[in-house]
Amino acid sequence: MQDVSTNILGGILQSCSTAPPTGFFRTGCCQVTEEDVGNHSVCIIASDEFLVFSRNRGNDLSTPHPEFGFPGVKPGERWCLCAVRWQEALEAGMAPQVVLEATSAAALEVVRLEDLKRHAAIMKHDKP
Repeated sequence: MQDVSTNILGGILQSCSTAPPTGFFRTGCCQVTEEDVGNHSVCIIASDEFLVFSRNRGNDLSTPHPEFGFPGVKPGERWCLCAVRWQEALEAGMAPQVVLEATSAAALEVVRLEDLKRHAAIMKHDKP
């Protein structure tokens, strides 16, 4: 398993989202440990299209479940996604944008770095 504190670019893993809280441990970070057998390592920016795709594949991320403290993911929000689900979305032409600095190096056990980079979100602090 890759170093849990490193992102796919070799730097320090950044936070993905605390609103809604995401990651296997709901710390806001896509950190992967031995307990996270689902490899929730890819920090995505959810889109309407991806949320529909995921729901149709049996992983409904958009419906709130207050009984579990889950508000549901809305378009434009960040979320730590399982690497296998991201790869599946890629193969179906539905891959959401990725926040590279907040995507764990553990994603590289499933997904190619080149594919993640091709779907990189351009952040406001990035230069065009």
